[in-house]
Amino acid sequence: MKKDKDIKIEYYRSRGPGGQRKNKKETAVRIRHIPTGITAVATETRSQARNRSLALERLKQKLRKARKKKKRRIPTKISPAVKERILKQKKKRSQAKKLRQKVKSWDEE
Repeated sequence: MKKDKDIKIEYYRSRGPGGQRKNKKETAVRIRHIPTGITAVATETRSQARNRSLALERLKQKLRKARKKKKRRIPTKISPAVKERILKQKKKRSQAKKLRQKVKSWDEE
């Protein structure tokens, strides 16, 4: 992150158990990166400063991940030997399935 103008920090009361300490102090932190819309949240500790640093680290990780280019998948070609093996397995399977069919009686023919 290059500019502090690009982020918006919000403080709010976190949810969950904790009683009065949690209900009266706004220790939870949400940081939003405005250009990308990516957000990071930290509510673990009772310290607002610690939560802010955790949220900043998470935001940096998310931005790095978003910036990273995905490698283009190069499809591999199946060798003729593998194709032949697959076809043999299919043929064997179909033969097994044909054997499951009911035997026709002389009356049905």
